[in-house]
Parts: sequence; structure tokens; C-alpha cells
Amino acid sequence: MSPLTGEPFGEVLVRWQKQHGRQTLPWQHTGDAYKVWLSEVMLQQTQVTTVLAYYTRFLQAYPTVADLAGAPEQDVMQLWAGLGYYTRARNLHACAKQVVARFGGQFPRTVAELESLPGIGQSTAGAIASLAYGVQAPILDGNVKRVFCRYYGIEGYPEQTTIKKTLWAIAEANVPEQQPGIYNQALMDLGATCCVPRNPACSACPLMQSCVALQKGMVGLLPTPKPKKARPELHFVSMIVEDERGAVLLELQTGKGVWQGLWTTPFEACGSQGGFADDFDNLTRIAAVWVERYGLQAHRVELEHQLRALQGQPWLVHELTHRKMHFKLLRVKVPGVWVGCHVVSEKPVPKIVHKLLEQSRALAQAAVPQQNALDLG
Repeated sequence: MSPLTGEPFGEVLVRWQKQHGRQTLPWQHTGDAYKVWLSEVMLQQTQVTTVLAYYTRFLQAYPTVADLAGAPEQDVMQLWAGLGYYTRARNLHACAKQVVARFGGQFPRTVAELESLPGIGQSTAGAIASLAYGVQAPILDGNVKRVFCRYYGIEGYPEQTTIKKTLWAIAEANVPEQQPGIYNQALMDLGATCCVPRNPACSACPLMQSCVALQKGMVGLLPTPKPKKARPELHFVSMIVEDERGAVLLELQTGKGVWQGLWTTPFEACGSQGGFADDFDNLTRIAAVWVERYGLQAHRVELEHQLRALQGQPWLVHELTHRKMHFKLLRVKVPGVWVGCHVVSEKPVPKIVHKLLEQSRALAQAAVPQQNALDLG
């Protein structure tokens, strides 16, 4: 049996969605573009189980797009902290402001106007337009790419220009005139619950009889993986300064970078694992700058002793999607209430800050935990 296309393909998925698709996600069946948009942005490269708690907290804090637009950026970043890919949070805030300024607080109904907003690409625009407004608009997120690659037997990395163009042509040809929102939800649900990356539940798939990958025994081979590229490995020294309240010295990252808009402990690049001892002069310079910048003259000798011991200190490994970061720590306990020290829970901080604090406590007890889990920021 050949793969279905056009209306027949859409009819099968709409029927399946009504019987077997997810029905209880909090942004479903609302017809609310704000809630659909919020969920779509959060779901970019993040699983539903992780998103649910953040989604609930955001709606409680900002019930409308106008509330979000009027919020201080630091409050938005703090609510987002831990969800990773922080550019999404900055775009989220910028988008809300533009919806209020350009569209009177109402999300536009056309894909073109939606795409003109920060952080909204073609697929996200299609999801908002179809799910909230019933517009016949295609989507092509990661789940949908996987479904199409397997069902139509498309080989080649999906992000490659020619392959992506083919997938968009399929997406546009198949979205039905009737119930496009239900159809698009079906595509997303099929990829999230049946056509999953590993061990897909093919027997529960409504398309199994005409799936090319299943017929050819290629389900495990499609979609074609991204060509492997070595991630850069970066090495840093960081400093934990803690006052008698347990507050920690934190700095706002204002420059462009993975943690822009978040607060971190001071850190600077240093030598690689193989040449750490050769980088001692640079480490001494970094420590001297920190001593002067933060008024730590009384702790200069203590820091010098710690610098000499850094060679034997295990690296704390923090893995992001596109880079692998290694950290070593200097630790200072200061008396009284220290300028620049903040209660960590009161600032938007990335996961690495919590890991560094755990490492600092473990080093103080001479027991360093292993840190190898993949983090998103």
C-alpha cells in the first residue's frame, strides 16, 4: 500500500487524534493564542513533562500577554531559570511587548504576521494559527519531521536544505481544510507517543499499513542522524564567595552569550586539562583581578594557596548542547553581609550555579560528586 497524501492522510490523523491523541494538556481546547504560543515556545527542544510546571507558573504570574509584556525582564528570566535555551525567554518577553504594541494585545491570525514576531518561526506560527484560529497552516517541528521521514521513507538529515524543503512541501500538501488544528495536534501527538525516536510503538500507529520505513525495515535508521561534529571543550575557573548569611557573590551577565540576562558566579577561561599547570600565571592574574574587584584583599593568601592546589582538583563537567564546559573552583567565606552577595533563589541563575555550589560544599567535605548529566543551561 502506497503512503497516503492530502485529504486522506489528514482524515486518518484527525480520526486517530479524536480517539487516541492527548486531550488533557492544559493549553489544548482553549482557542487561546496566548496559551498556545506560550506552550509552543516552551516545548521547543523541551519535553512536555518538563514544560508543564513552568507553563503553570508562567500563567499564574502572567495570565495575559499584557501582563507578560509589562513584567521586568529579570522576573521573566527568573521564572524561566532551569528550563534552558535562554534565548527563548528573551524572545518570549520581546514578543509579548510587540503583540501589545503592534497588535493591541491580540495575537495576529495570519502566519506571516505571526512570523514577524520575535522567536516565532514558520512552524510555531503554523501551530498558533491552526490551534488557536483554525487556519489551514502547516507545522514542521522535530516530532513531525520524524513522522514524515519514516512514513514517506525520506533519507538524509532533516535540517539539510533540500531535505527540509521536501518535508515542508509534504507538510503543506497534507494539512486539511477542515479541522487543521486537530490534524496538527495529531501530528505532534503521533510523534510524541507512537513514532518516538527509539523503540517506536508501530503497532499502535494509524499509518503502519502504508509506512515506507516499516515496510523496508528502516524505522531505526530514519530520520537520518545529524552528521557528528565534535563539541568544543572549554575550561574555566570560577569563584564562590559566600557571606555569613549564605548569600553568594553573583554577577549579571549583560554581554551576548549562553547566559545573557542571568546571574552567575565570577568565572574566566583558563588552560585546558592537559596544560593547567602551565596556565598558572594566567590564573594568578585572574585571582588578582578578583581580589581587587571584590575587595578580597584579606583573603589573598588563602586564594594563592587554593591556586596551587587547583591542579589536583577534579573538573566539574557541565554539558550543553553545543559545548562541553569544565570548571575548577576557588572558594572564599567572608564575614558579615557582603556587597554583591545575593540569595541564589532570589535571582535568575542557570543550572551551573547550583552545580558549582554543590561542588563547593562537596570540596569542603573532601568528597567531589560526579557531574556528567546533560544539562540545558
